[in-house]
Amino acid sequence: MNSIDVAIIVFYILLTIGIGIWISRKASKGLDDYFLGGNSIKWYYLGLSNGSGMFDVSGTAWMVGVLFLYGIKSFFLMWLWPIWNQVFVMMFLAIWIRKSNTMTGSEWILTRFGNDKAGRASHIIVAVFAIVSTIGFIAYFFEGIGKFMTIILPWDLAIHLGDISLLTSEQSYALLVIFLTTIYTIKGGMFSVVATEVLQYGIMVVAGILVAAYSFINYTDVQINSVITEEWKNVFFSTELGPHWSEKFQTFNNLIDTEGYKMFGALVGMSLFKGFFASIAGPTPSYDLQRILSTKSVKEAAYMSGFTNLILFIPRYLLIAGIVVIALVTMAPEMNLNPNLSGADLEVIMPKVINFQIPVGIKGLLLAGLLAAFMSTFSAFVNAGPAYIVNDLYKKYFKPNETSEHYIKVSQIASFLVVGLGVFMGFFAESINSLTLWITSALFGGYVAANFLKWVWWRFNGWGYFWGMFAGLIIASLEFVLEQNKGSFAQGTLLHTLSEMQAIYLFPIILAFSALGCVLGTYFSQPTDMEVLKSFYTNVRPWGWWKPVYQLLKKEDQQFEKNNDFIMDMFNCLVGIVWQSSMIVLPVYFIIRDYPKTIVSLVVFLVTTVILKYTWLDKVRKIQD
Repeated sequence: MNSIDVAIIVFYILLTIGIGIWISRKASKGLDDYFLGGNSIKWYYLGLSNGSGMFDVSGTAWMVGVLFLYGIKSFFLMWLWPIWNQVFVMMFLAIWIRKSNTMTGSEWILTRFGNDKAGRASHIIVAVFAIVSTIGFIAYFFEGIGKFMTIILPWDLAIHLGDISLLTSEQSYALLVIFLTTIYTIKGGMFSVVATEVLQYGIMVVAGILVAAYSFINYTDVQINSVITEEWKNVFFSTELGPHWSEKFQTFNNLIDTEGYKMFGALVGMSLFKGFFASIAGPTPSYDLQRILSTKSVKEAAYMSGFTNLILFIPRYLLIAGIVVIALVTMAPEMNLNPNLSGADLEVIMPKVINFQIPVGIKGLLLAGLLAAFMSTFSAFVNAGPAYIVNDLYKKYFKPNETSEHYIKVSQIASFLVVGLGVFMGFFAESINSLTLWITSALFGGYVAANFLKWVWWRFNGWGYFWGMFAGLIIASLEFVLEQNKGSFAQGTLLHTLSEMQAIYLFPIILAFSALGCVLGTYFSQPTDMEVLKSFYTNVRPWGWWKPVYQLLKKEDQQFEKNNDFIMDMFNCLVGIVWQSSMIVLPVYFIIRDYPKTIVSLVVFLVTTVILKYTWLDKVRKIQD
């Protein structure tokens, strides 16, 4: 690595830590300041911070791989998350969530189910969910950043004691970066996290633009079109994926046939089905939810969520498309000669391009940007997770009457504890992928039904919420066990069939069992206290099946009106998904020089922006905080 690139990276690290520690003095006033920034941070800074936290290294490497292999259609694979849950948050969920004036997602649950035994059960399970997922993601980050830094940086940081290996180079790199990030995160809380993430977002945007410009200047459309086909550039699809590559790149067509996404129509259909319920369920109790709760007002929560969508996708896909173009021209011919090419080979495209194709200076900025992406996501989790330990468990059930200074000290200890547990789990590298799959598919799969029903059904209560999440967790964990033991079951049996299925196709089963737990838990226990329901419905005003509560409130106040915005909200979500999609394909089409499709994408973006101005933005502006 050139000394210029090293100097850029070192300067970035020192600048980030310096800003984080310098601004940390603002976090000492109380828990609201520490975890929510005292609800005083401007919405556009929170939006930049939120977007920065979603710009992670591992996800970017995966997106580079799938765009390289599947072409433009790869953006539909993002619906597996689903990425357009941010659209639902923007259109109505941010407003519903922010009206609670709470500090965490589990504290928010108490406003829905009350503070009795049932409410506390729902409250505890959300807090446990948040803590476990935070620890799991830190473990994932530990492995991911270690491998990334080892591939990129030339120094061997392995530590030995005689013939005994104490730390591998990957572990040493991971510990160093995590330690530096943890310092400013724990010291300054939300203020430091947001301040450094705004800086990190700027670095990532500059890196993305520079890489895109380098690929645009140095590689011609003739070079690009000699590798990719019209089908690679086609956003539309049929029920089954056909050949995306020409016959001279048949290895890539073979890989598409074996990756599990061949039945593309069914995959997109199931992603839409899952995405609708997962999106209305709302954000999981993590950094995204903390940004919503940190805004100054309900109106600014909506602004922040919309701004996050606007600033995230174009710069991120400029970077992704730039790296893919370089890989297509320089790496595709060599990769095509590998008869055993696998999906894992696609994940190293990004670090290989950075190592061997990016020039001095741009390489340093790009590495600083990707390091910023890691630090942003990591610090966001470290700030969000301990809030649940301190505010929802320690303060509520153990020490309710201590001083603000005491709670901040406990928060700092809790942060070290969460990071320590995550790092400890990260040393067991073989289990990290399994742990991540369990959290994202099992834990999140069991999350959907209960959190969908909490918005739309008045009779749904705290015990229904608890047993719904628990049932979803159990059945999704069984699915994970089947996945880990595929090949152990006799062909033709039900267990063999289930073990061979993609997790996305098992979502209806997970949803059904979770919904069954919700219904049984609800009807075998008493309804939530009507006063709690009236308070929640009056404050949040969700649409759905709230007729008994609405009728009581109408009797008390003839001026009371229910929420009739369901159709308009769904229309805005549909437009928003198209709007978001246009921001993904627009930079890709531009970088691969398909100018007619670039213009179409730009027109779609402009038209949907104008529509949302009248159907969403004007409505938000009228909100009275």
